[in-house]
Amino acid sequence: MAILYAGLDVSDKKTHICIVDEKGGLRWRGVCVTDPEALSRTLKKRAPSLDRVVLEGGPLSCFLYHGLRERGLPAVCICARHAKGVLSTRLNKSDVNDAEGLAQLSRTGWYKEVHIKDKDTHLDRTLLRVRHQLIKSHADMLNQLRGLLKLFGLRLGRVTTPGKRTERLIYLFEQQPALKPMLLPLIKALDALEQEIAKLNRQLKRRTAVDPTCRRLMTIPGVGPIAALTFKASIEDPARFKRSTDVGAYAGLTPRRFQSGEMDASGHISKFGDQMLRRALYESANSILGRLKKGCALKTWGQKLAEHKGPKRARVAVARKLAILMHKMWISEQEFVWRKA
Repeated sequence: MAILYAGLDVSDKKTHICIVDEKGGLRWRGVCVTDPEALSRTLKKRAPSLDRVVLEGGPLSCFLYHGLRERGLPAVCICARHAKGVLSTRLNKSDVNDAEGLAQLSRTGWYKEVHIKDKDTHLDRTLLRVRHQLIKSHADMLNQLRGLLKLFGLRLGRVTTPGKRTERLIYLFEQQPALKPMLLPLIKALDALEQEIAKLNRQLKRRTAVDPTCRRLMTIPGVGPIAALTFKASIEDPARFKRSTDVGAYAGLTPRRFQSGEMDASGHISKFGDQMLRRALYESANSILGRLKKGCALKTWGQKLAEHKGPKRARVAVARKLAILMHKMWISEQEFVWRKA
């Protein structure tokens, strides 16, 4: 029986399928509804001896990958950036041609496989993303409130709690009473957002309190429940990194490099990979260098680096060191040990 390979070009409603044999010859192509059950029936009917099914990483890749795997199909999710570089060499861009190009990639094995996280990990990441979106919306609305007040010469000032903000607004509305009914909807929305953010914070604390990995990571100075859960949900399986130093590159915290002939230039950090992980590591590094009072070797090293390279580069370097440290602690199952420089 011939060995067959399939490529799936996925869109929201329909998925283009192409099946080729081990020599690259076209066996079948068609269109199917973007649903794991429908795709599974079609592939098993058209190619009973499938060796590999390739699809690009995207919004639906997790849903389809796990659905096809559960139905016994050898699905593989590949790097979309890598696939784009290969598919762009074709003369005409179309869904049909992309599906055929992915099938040929499946046959040759010339692709970079992407790790697909499981459902429980995506639930944690969803919780973290919702919290981040609410915080971002809260900051935007608060800045909008400040800007509208300044139009009338009123300054909200530095308010650190909702109670202080309410006291300040009462005083400002006494000077401009006509503003109160107009800004009241914005103020109520801010109060509602703050309540929801507080609920999410409590939920995240409960989640990390029962997780041994998160509790271990939180023994590191500057690493709280948000950073610990973000790191665990982003890495998921520490064994997929051969070296702890690879985690910094995965988070996009290593410099870009362009080397050709006698030229060898290093630039800013790549910012590739998981943005949520990179942001959490950077915030933890900022906490270590800015708010941590107890001395430790990591803080001392970062402060010395800041004197020569500047505070921003120092925070990036400490964030990269944190990624390495957290991965090693996860692998070794050891807690953080305080060491003064």
